Amino acid sequence: MSSDNFETRTRILKSSLELLEASQGKGVRMTDIAKGAGISRQALYLHFATRAELLIATTYYLDELNDSDAHLAASRAAQSGIERLDAYIEAWGRYIPAIYSSARALIAMSDTDEAAAEAWSKRMQDMREGCEAAIRALSDDKMLTADHSLDQATDILWMMLTVRNWEQLTHECGWSQEQYIDALKSMARRLFVIDQT
Repeated sequence: MSSDNFETRTRILKSSLELLEASQGKGVRMTDIAKGAGISRQALYLHFATRAELLIATTYYLDELNDSDAHLAASRAAQSGIERLDAYIEAWGRYIPAIYSSARALIAMSDTDEAAAEAWSKRMQDMREGCEAAIRALSDDKMLTADHSLDQATDILWMMLTVRNWEQLTHECGWSQEQYIDALKSMARRLFVIDQT
């Protein structure tokens, strides 16, 4: 990709992210994104064939800005399943505030906006893969309880770590980030880890 194309693509993603975060769940139009990037709508489509493709790319751009790989480094380097479970919950729990504005907008738009729904679904499938890796590490260590299959345990952890649950506990119930992370780690251990006593 030429430097001009890279710069234009970055301007598009920046415009998309800014509009998404400012939208409060209202639709973000390609025309507005193009205008914010200082290009024509036709030029925008040369970089992103569909609005869904652009919104998905915007979520990855947000990950890039927030260095999501650094957040996940401890989880990926964990030496045991229990360590990986704790590290993944910690990483995701601390990452939610960084993506919350965009996540909230995509969630709100998802009921009526197919492209937003596709972008959010893709993002959540990526997060589910992290949940699955943590549960699989427990299973590989023979530390996963027999109460749930690997898929069921993954589904439950995925549900526990949703942005809406974080929002409910931190915004509605007034929990601190530390309370949220500590409680989720504790619940996950009770649900998924074989009792060693």
